[in-house]
Amino acid sequence: MKAIVLKEFGGVDKLQIQDIDIPVLKTGEVLVKVKALSVNPVDALTRANKVEIANLLEQYDPIILGWDFSGIIESVGENVKEYKVGDAVFGMVNFPGHGRAYAEYIAVSVDQIALKPSNITHEEAAASTLAALTAWQAFTSYGKLRPNDKVLIHAAAGGVGHYAVQLAKHLGAYVIGTSSAKNKEFVLGLGADEHIDYRSVQFEEVLSDIDFVLEAIGRDNIQKSVRVLKEFGSIVVLPSGSTKEDEAAAKAKQLHGSHFMCVYSSARDMKIIAHLLEKGIVKAHISHVFDFEDMDKAHLCIESGNTVGKVVVCIS
Repeated sequence: MKAIVLKEFGGVDKLQIQDIDIPVLKTGEVLVKVKALSVNPVDALTRANKVEIANLLEQYDPIILGWDFSGIIESVGENVKEYKVGDAVFGMVNFPGHGRAYAEYIAVSVDQIALKPSNITHEEAAASTLAALTAWQAFTSYGKLRPNDKVLIHAAAGGVGHYAVQLAKHLGAYVIGTSSAKNKEFVLGLGADEHIDYRSVQFEEVLSDIDFVLEAIGRDNIQKSVRVLKEFGSIVVLPSGSTKEDEAAAKAKQLHGSHFMCVYSSARDMKIIAHLLEKGIVKAHISHVFDFEDMDKAHLCIESGNTVGKVVVCIS
């Protein structure tokens, strides 16, 4: 099968298409013929050796990046009873370990997948994995978003952000989203109650008594977010470089939340996402679709930091 491998860290030129063996199934796994996968900032950061994911280079040769996929089950391993050959499934595989989703076939444990809703495409399904899980787990696992909470979502037009707005509204919150002015209507269209243009408005000067912040920017944005929160409010910081000073500021205000959230693979949560997609409560926004052979372009696109919604790669 074809796979995109990484022999060493560096630029997009390090992503190379190579023929390798189809994975051998273990107990509790299914073999999926991948139809689409999505690319996340962590993919590009891992490729460039700017984040460390499970010491991949020390453990695997070659590394196959990618965690998000959607496809069709080709075969099932021992003790697999919930799924059968021909089922369309999607999920986030083995995060934060060796995902191996940049390939024509992937072996994945059934405790990390869900059936793909029939009313969405493989592209939409692949887009609704890591980013959607991050938002869902931020609100329900790392933090506890309650009905009528006032929530501030930074980077609300991005991959995680655009799911976070929709999920927060589903959970009954009052949503304030930040983005550039050009994405205002997009953010409001997702269901946000208010929009703040981060380039022209200092959010910490106009907001107060916020119950929950989903922080995705890092640097001084973390402490600014702490300042707008109520005492005993919640902040969940996506992996963006929080410091001891940030944690001290949050502790001084007796805030709840995780200062380094790591999304995790979960069939239970994937099934919730699948249900919300099937009912049309949550929708994926895909800004760019690339062919498998153009993975380098997909990485450059995600590295630009200007994408709205998700970047998806198709395998023919």
